[in-house]
Amino acid sequence: MREAIWKDYELIDTSNGERLERWGNKILIRPDPQIIWNTEKKDPRWKTADARYVRSKSGGGSWTVYKKLPDVWKVSYNDLTFGVKPMGFKHTGVFPEQAVNWDYTDEIIRNSNRQLNVLNLFAYTGGATLACLNAGAKVCHVDASKGMVQWAKENAALSHLSEKPVRWIVDDCVKFVRREIKRGNKYDGIIMDPPSYGRGPGGEVWKLEDQLESLIELCIQVLSDDAQFFILNSYTTGLSPSVMKYLLGVKLVSIKGGFVNSDEIGLNVTSSGLTLPCGSTAIWCKKVDKN
Repeated sequence: MREAIWKDYELIDTSNGERLERWGNKILIRPDPQIIWNTEKKDPRWKTADARYVRSKSGGGSWTVYKKLPDVWKVSYNDLTFGVKPMGFKHTGVFPEQAVNWDYTDEIIRNSNRQLNVLNLFAYTGGATLACLNAGAKVCHVDASKGMVQWAKENAALSHLSEKPVRWIVDDCVKFVRREIKRGNKYDGIIMDPPSYGRGPGGEVWKLEDQLESLIELCIQVLSDDAQFFILNSYTTGLSPSVMKYLLGVKLVSIKGGFVNSDEIGLNVTSSGLTLPCGSTAIWCKKVDKN
């Protein structure tokens, strides 16, 4: 399992369906359905957290704020800075486990002998976009939510990357890729972090298991002849790393060569020293790397 290591984020403890987390100097408690163990909560911060997200029996949930929180506060990962805040559906605006993929793209882009053109689909608040820009790539950032794209722009400003070559696109990802095919635009790297379920700006329904294969096939058509990587992330429990590896393998390797790696990604838990799984990633890379 690949782990992300932060200074401004810490997964302190896990127990009884919840995470105890440090975001900068703020302590939050958030639900996590994978945490099926009920270990003793020895850390005193379980009782002194700044806020806790509580699920409702009727669906959804809300934040219980114990201490006054700023509207937004900052956390940093290496050269990147993000604004975070408690928001709906327990999220904060950053998936810290994705830092392992930011490191991966940073290395590929910096070691390239040219400026890579990267397409980031379902790009959310821009973690991968910022990592690629910071490494020297051009990026097309696409998300169906206008609010998320604006948040990504604000993160770019916090990271002093606003002047880097980036296109900010509010659009349904499938429709956007289809138009890019017609326009003949090509990309040297693609990053996809699709939701399990969602709706586009025009009410389009997205269900990952039903549409992922066809989207990958579309994306292959916008890969350049000298494409370097294709990263597929998933938080859907039915899509194991092996399934994702097979899918990218049968769709990409026969056409582009290269190799596909896949693994769970996770976060180290300070209290136990164990790693909490936080999703899966499959990566096609042009250069064969079986490590």
